[in-house]
Amino acid sequence: MTGFAYNRVVLFAVLAIASTSTITPLLAEGFDQDTVGTSPRGWSCGVTGHGTAKWTVQPDATAPSKPNVLIQSGNSAYSWCVQRDVALADGFVESGFKPIDGREDQAGGLVWRWKDGDNYYVARANALENNVSLYYMDRAGRHTLKYADAKVPREQWSTLRIEFTGKRIRVLLNGKSHIDIEDTHINGAGSVGVWTKADSVTAFDNFSSGKIKVARERKGAPQTYEESPVIKSWRESDI
Repeated sequence: MTGFAYNRVVLFAVLAIASTSTITPLLAEGFDQDTVGTSPRGWSCGVTGHGTAKWTVQPDATAPSKPNVLIQSGNSAYSWCVQRDVALADGFVESGFKPIDGREDQAGGLVWRWKDGDNYYVARANALENNVSLYYMDRAGRHTLKYADAKVPREQWSTLRIEFTGKRIRVLLNGKSHIDIEDTHINGAGSVGVWTKADSVTAFDNFSSGKIKVARERKGAPQTYEESPVIKSWRESDI
């Protein structure tokens, strides 16, 4: 089962369980209204360290939401592209990603609590190493918090998701939790976005972020979760 098929199954399961909660639909960024060959409107792109990032919207016949995806094809220490108008302290960030090429790296990652190009959290999945990892970035560089083995297919779409509340951070790949730790290095609200490393050529689609609310159930019953976007996309705000 692919990552996106899995997510649909999970979504329907949550809807069935959460009878006492209202699930607000997510606002996904599919890049389909952006101009091909340019970076997406409402996003800021750059690098941490040396090199040059190249983030462009491109058509992709395999895109989960056709026709367009966001592709990074430059070469830098770390390349990032974040939504300018999002400020999220606690919640989730999620995106589909497809590793396409790269001799040194084939990574697809997500950033959150992004303050600037030197201060943020990032989690990434690597198709060359078949693992997921969690880091925090500061002016001294990249600091590893946790690694976990995980199968990351090349040239196929997977879903990476991060859930972060207070000091707790969970990293999920295709619906399976691989990292669940506590850390306090980066606090407060910040932007969210996508990330790659070195010569990774990686595509992203169906990017979303928002808050996670826990709906408490009666004693002995499982908790359910409500997801809601925290900020409307630029497309909605411009209408």
